[in-house]
Amino acid sequence: MKVLFLTPQVPYPPQQGAALRNWGLISGLAAQHEVAVLSFLAPGQSPELAGPLTAVRRIETVPSPMRSLHDRLYDMLTTSQPDMAVRLVSELYARQLADWLARESFDIVHIGGIEMAPYLDVIAAAQPRPRVVFDDLNCEYLLQQRACLTDLRALARWPGAAYSFVQWQRLRRYEAQICRRADCVLAVSEADAAALGKLVSGLEATIVPNGVDTQVYHPTFSDTGFQIPKNALVFTGTMDFRPNVDAVLWFARRVLPRIRAEVPEVRFFAVGQRPHRRLDGLRGAPAIVLTGWVKETRPYIAQAAVYIAPLRMGGGTRLKLLEAMAMGKPVVATRLGAEGYPVTDGRELLLADTPADFAAAVVALLRMPERGAVLGQAARTFVEQQYDWRVIVPRVEAAYRSALQ
Repeated sequence: MKVLFLTPQVPYPPQQGAALRNWGLISGLAAQHEVAVLSFLAPGQSPELAGPLTAVRRIETVPSPMRSLHDRLYDMLTTSQPDMAVRLVSELYARQLADWLARESFDIVHIGGIEMAPYLDVIAAAQPRPRVVFDDLNCEYLLQQRACLTDLRALARWPGAAYSFVQWQRLRRYEAQICRRADCVLAVSEADAAALGKLVSGLEATIVPNGVDTQVYHPTFSDTGFQIPKNALVFTGTMDFRPNVDAVLWFARRVLPRIRAEVPEVRFFAVGQRPHRRLDGLRGAPAIVLTGWVKETRPYIAQAAVYIAPLRMGGGTRLKLLEAMAMGKPVVATRLGAEGYPVTDGRELLLADTPADFAAAVVALLRMPERGAVLGQAARTFVEQQYDWRVIVPRVEAAYRSALQ
């Protein structure tokens, strides 16, 4: 098959959710199919694409459009479109896509995220028209719904709740329109597939879960180059992503003090690029480290005594959880943080939703590392069997074949 991926950023090196999923699928498919990529080049990304991207037959890039906060507010007030529908609108990208489709025929155009959906019209005009596979990396309306309801709990966050309410309503319409236009819709979990089914009657989304390369994320990883304290709690993710910001603040303010009362030497590492200004109040706290951008997260995960996923909003499934589990780390997560994975509390990880329960679970693992080792081993086996990309890529191939029938 000939497949053209449309991606919101160059997917290598994969350092955050969309890029991690897109790269996992692209690299796996490129071994058996002709895969090409048309991508936006995000700020800070190099146009010199080396390393594993050589497995891709061809890649072209277009600079990402720049939108200020003023632009976003203007669009919200003057259009009925959700923010994600206009985030990556680019005449240059549309022309380059149209030119490519005029020169070359593809069996499948794989839309790697809702931000790329504005180019459906360009694809529809191609002759012959390739089949469209829409990969809904998150059920976006559900993410905004949860963000709205979470922010409503705090008066200071009501402006954020109002923004999310508007996006939630607009995304319901927009996401439904995209699903109707696609020849095949991919969802990352049963929960997301069910949520999309509520938007479009009769929609049967194909479930293609997020995955991880278990040969890269492995318990034997030891190339750390530095050391973090023994009783380190680690959370990873892009730190200007609203669910991650909320998770860090909730854990730092509501949970960490309870843990420190029992284990004073504990340290919390929030590992990820672009820490939001809402996190500035945590800087300088004796038990908290905001790392900012790091070359890779594996050294921090490898040295974590406990990996935490204290998420209270969001959708889809969390690749960060798979990375920690693949490395055999003991994990404590909220039920929302582990949503979409068929895990059992006390078998592959510990689940806790209240500050007291979350703190108690972390303290228990810090005091009984042997229990954490058993959880980590079970987690590693769970990921190897169900969530390695080598297991997942054949599901995408089957979805492509179904779309072509």
